[in-house]
Amino acid sequence: MEYNELEDWFSDIVYSDVKFGKITGRYVTNRDVDLFKDRLSEKLNTEVIGESVESKPIHSFKIGSGKIKILAWSQMHGNESTTTKAVFDLFNAFVNNSQDPLIKNILDHCTLHVIPVLNPDGADAYTRVNANSVDLNRDLQKLSQPESRVLKQVYRDFKPDFCLNLHDQRTIFSAGNKQSCASLSFLTPSSDDERSVNDFRKISMGLIAGMVKDLNEQLSEQIGRYDDGFNINCAGDTFQSMSTPTILFEAGHVAGDYEREETRKYVFRALISCIYRISLNYDLSKDYEGYFEIPENQKLYNDIIIRRAKLGGEIKDISLQFKEVLKNGKIIFQPVVEKIASQISNFAHWEIQAEENPVQIPGEPAIIENVVVNKIFLKNELLMLKS
Repeated sequence: MEYNELEDWFSDIVYSDVKFGKITGRYVTNRDVDLFKDRLSEKLNTEVIGESVESKPIHSFKIGSGKIKILAWSQMHGNESTTTKAVFDLFNAFVNNSQDPLIKNILDHCTLHVIPVLNPDGADAYTRVNANSVDLNRDLQKLSQPESRVLKQVYRDFKPDFCLNLHDQRTIFSAGNKQSCASLSFLTPSSDDERSVNDFRKISMGLIAGMVKDLNEQLSEQIGRYDDGFNINCAGDTFQSMSTPTILFEAGHVAGDYEREETRKYVFRALISCIYRISLNYDLSKDYEGYFEIPENQKLYNDIIIRRAKLGGEIKDISLQFKEVLKNGKIIFQPVVEKIASQISNFAHWEIQAEENPVQIPGEPAIIENVVVNKIFLKNELLMLKS
């Protein structure tokens, strides 16, 4: 690790102390923002900065007194909550460890303005889009939605030196063209169709390269680089084109961690690394070439693959992908058959070896694509497929 000051903050013992454990799982809404605010109300500078389509408040947190201004927003897509949990952990660390040398350096040199849930209606419904079925991350030019207008107005008023765009990515992504799932991915968005590497992109490229150095010991070969195709309607591309170094964070998958509590920990560490490096106020662009050494994301994974299953007298592979469904205030994972083929080249988070034995769904005549399969009969045993 390049900076010894970060080592303690990358330990599991320290993280267990700062993790805001009252909020867990995938379903995170404004109720959780209120819970967090109530617990830290005397130490936290909070504000309602606008309203959603359904008149839900959009909250912001502010901390720090430094000249370097950092704007971050999470849950622009309502069903992408891992980074929000990491933001709670980050602010919990800040307010309860303000005299720690690393935290003090951050708070003395930076001012952070964070929107934990930009899309509270989508968060409530556990949908990517807002209540008008609009993807807010495609609305930064039209500004047709109140949530998009709130973000753009905060940007104008705050005038940040850096922007952090916080998202989740699906379990299908690998870190490079190999069997290595993407637990975290990063991107410095393009600012034009040519994907020009200008001075502002070099700053965010160098910052990402530094973060990856810090994280590599714990996430070796599990960090990817997201596609940088230009779309001016996206938040990151918009702000980068306005000469603000911008970083996209994508919280991915850690083996067996569908609730994304492990991923949350790594997002917290990525945020600490990122903000600490910014607070040091050095030439971040000097390391920009290291950004291109990060392997690009590929879509190489399925949640489940059943190998060499006997179906109707033929030997087939069966791939399944979990569909996330909101039920009674919790997210359940429904396995859906995605593809049946002679051979599926993807990797899987869970591989089941049928060894040319028949595979059946209880009570169903056949397995077909696009159906939910919660359990199967294989080798005279009932096997549950739910995560």
